[in-house]
Amino acid sequence: MANTAKYALITGGTVGIGYELAKLFAQDKYNLILVARDQTELDTCAGEFRQNYGVDVVTLAKDLFQRQAPFEVYDEVKARGLQVDALVNNAGQGQYGEFIETDINRELDIVQLNIGAYLVLTKSFLKEMVARNEGKILMVSSIGGELPGPLQSVYHATKAFITSFTEAIQNEVKETNVTITKLLPGPTATDFFHKADMEEARMIKEGDLADPAKVAKDGYEALMKGELEIISGLKNKIMVGASKLMPDSMVAENMHKMSKPSEE
Repeated sequence: MANTAKYALITGGTVGIGYELAKLFAQDKYNLILVARDQTELDTCAGEFRQNYGVDVVTLAKDLFQRQAPFEVYDEVKARGLQVDALVNNAGQGQYGEFIETDINRELDIVQLNIGAYLVLTKSFLKEMVARNEGKILMVSSIGGELPGPLQSVYHATKAFITSFTEAIQNEVKETNVTITKLLPGPTATDFFHKADMEEARMIKEGDLADPAKVAKDGYEALMKGELEIISGLKNKIMVGASKLMPDSMVAENMHKMSKPSEE
């Protein structure tokens, strides 16, 4: 394959929305740099993408809960002499429960993953993109960033940070050919809720979870068009729109009801 082929770096690229995004990049003949914790899962995905799409796949087994890990990702990409043409900040986790009862160390890990890793990777690769006046970044946020989230207070707050941060840097780079796109999914059928211990919540048990392939397609198309934001799913667009017309206290109350354990 010619060296002109582009590379996309995707965090959390072996499962859920990240995996579906990796597939879309590979279909368009982007080579992949996949970042995830589990080397076995990375190897499985890499084999699949090489076989099905004939692209180069670099795997980096990194635990982005660790503060140094995103710096190490950047250093390893540089050491291999690779140029990242598209960065996808996707890896994220949540924690379900009353804030007074949840584990603070788990929450600090979530802040590191959902905010710290996004900051480090964005700064590292955005500098290079701006210098060559070319590149794309996809920030996988959440409609949770637009809504207060009782029983998921830290997760929603991390996504609110990503929303605000992204809007600011979009403005900073608007005179360049670098584009930054914010993807806001709603509840999606991934292992997110299992990791968050949230499978009993009403919105999960009774809700209609989005297909991660559909969410990824929405995000990928918006990224390729250079759009600033895409809310995936009509129901989520309506929910975010309605929330802007209501007092935050009422939005929080509604979210609390939806997040409570489902009545048997």
